[in-house]
Amino acid sequence: MRGERYKWVALTNTTIGVLLATIDSSIMLIAMPDIFRGIQLDPLLPENSFYLLWMIVGYLVTSSVLVVSVGRLGDLYGRVRMYNLGFVIYTFASLVLTIDWMTGHPGAIWLVVWRIVQGVGGAFLVGNSGAILTDAFPAHQRGLALGINNVAGISGTFIGLVLGGLLAPISWRLVFLISVPCGVFGAVWAYLRLHDLSRRSGEPIDWLGNVTFALGLILVMIGITHVIQPYGAHTMGWTSPVVLGCLVGGVALLAAFGVIETRVKFPMFRLPLFKIRAFTFGTLSTFLSALGRGGLMFIMIIWLQGIWLPLHGYSFESTPLWAGIYMLPLTIGFLVAGPVSGYLSDRFGARPFATAGMLAAALTFVLLELLPIDFPYPAFAAILLLNGLAMGCFASPNRAAVMNSLPANHRGAGGGMNSTFQNSAQVFSIGIFFSLMIAGLAATLPTALTQALTAHHVPPAATAALATSPPVSVLFAAFLGYNPMQHLLGNTVIAQLPPADAAALTGHSFFPQLISGPFQAGLHIAFGFAIAACLIAAGASAFRGSRYVAELETPVLSSGKAS
Repeated sequence: MRGERYKWVALTNTTIGVLLATIDSSIMLIAMPDIFRGIQLDPLLPENSFYLLWMIVGYLVTSSVLVVSVGRLGDLYGRVRMYNLGFVIYTFASLVLTIDWMTGHPGAIWLVVWRIVQGVGGAFLVGNSGAILTDAFPAHQRGLALGINNVAGISGTFIGLVLGGLLAPISWRLVFLISVPCGVFGAVWAYLRLHDLSRRSGEPIDWLGNVTFALGLILVMIGITHVIQPYGAHTMGWTSPVVLGCLVGGVALLAAFGVIETRVKFPMFRLPLFKIRAFTFGTLSTFLSALGRGGLMFIMIIWLQGIWLPLHGYSFESTPLWAGIYMLPLTIGFLVAGPVSGYLSDRFGARPFATAGMLAAALTFVLLELLPIDFPYPAFAAILLLNGLAMGCFASPNRAAVMNSLPANHRGAGGGMNSTFQNSAQVFSIGIFFSLMIAGLAATLPTALTQALTAHHVPPAATAALATSPPVSVLFAAFLGYNPMQHLLGNTVIAQLPPADAAALTGHSFFPQLISGPFQAGLHIAFGFAIAACLIAAGASAFRGSRYVAELETPVLSSGKAS
């Protein structure tokens, strides 16, 4: 039957779309050193920190801000039409990123701007894929379908790490070019084979709500991401007028948005959807799980690149690629658990699987805390695999439960709201994890640096300058695959040292041994936060109630009934 065939076409195409969109959310993390070398810009100089931050988070911020709006546009004008538009925007932006001919600041601005445009395309893809699948699949199969789609999305962030590490050393342009043929294929296939099965509401767009929400969320995210930059004599930017202004202005705009949404006839953010218990607690669980998981990738990369891999003989330049490879057990766990738990949730409901997944994720963070900094890799890999299994066990049933709880004519808006909470939590998590790591490093790193550099005859002026430099510089040096001490001290200082001291400072073991103690202090704080987030997410998941499928129940948007 056409309907029976069509649902699998919809699943395959939307899974490719979501996979592409999420691969591009992380592919630059590992490729960043090669990209900055390609445009001839040092990302660790203070005046270049803006480019470094926004090449990392610009895509995520854009997709987070727009995903509700594009989901709402799908409800109004057709989900497949908006999804196809996403492929076009995404593919065009990928092509334009490839042809950046400039260097220095102009080249960096070009990349940041078109990464934001690429994020717009990604938002159209992610914001409508879940609703397209929910329209195409019957309620008893949505767990499996959304599970496969969701796992592709989450695992794409880890696949992007490996792809970036493989392609960037050949040419940094390949990091963007690889998306072009895939995007063209997906766009043509979607145009020819996908059909719109949604119910159109014909309601006008809430422009005032869209604008206040977008501006408010952008300002809050700018404030959160720029907190990790030093300000004055402070190691972080909490006292910076820019950060404070962004946070206060963003919160004020979001508060105004909340008021607007209660007064307009056809709001962008469907607040009555929160009367649905399964939607409310499923979305809260989504936010908390992403908050615990979002910064994990960065912490693991820094742990591997800055400490473990150099201690085991890998050159600093090769650590970005190998960090992605050594994190593959996490992706494997997602790929295995997601479809299986999604299929089982179709039969037994989402609550037991999602709740157990968050409890297991909290356990994995406890196990990571117990590992020594120079860990045996089989133990590390086993914990990463368990974490992937736990997150996959949560993500697929939870998303299926959220989408099942939504009335058919609000699936785009409701799915977008859920994605916004997930994507924004990932950005917040990056800021929170880095802030916690920096707080731990700031307490002990200056003393450790002073003692170690003095012992290796580094001139007092250079020692004092490096010891008082912001800890974020040390973190980013490790994160970007530079030889940290050579980059931070500079070739002029290194050349003045006795050969034995110069070799020791720039060797594989000095920096990892130097940073291990301070890093572990910050690691415990960050993992403690992740444990708390996962446990609260488990509690929220447990309170979601019994299985709820909107088309099988009495409508709740007007009655206020919660299930």
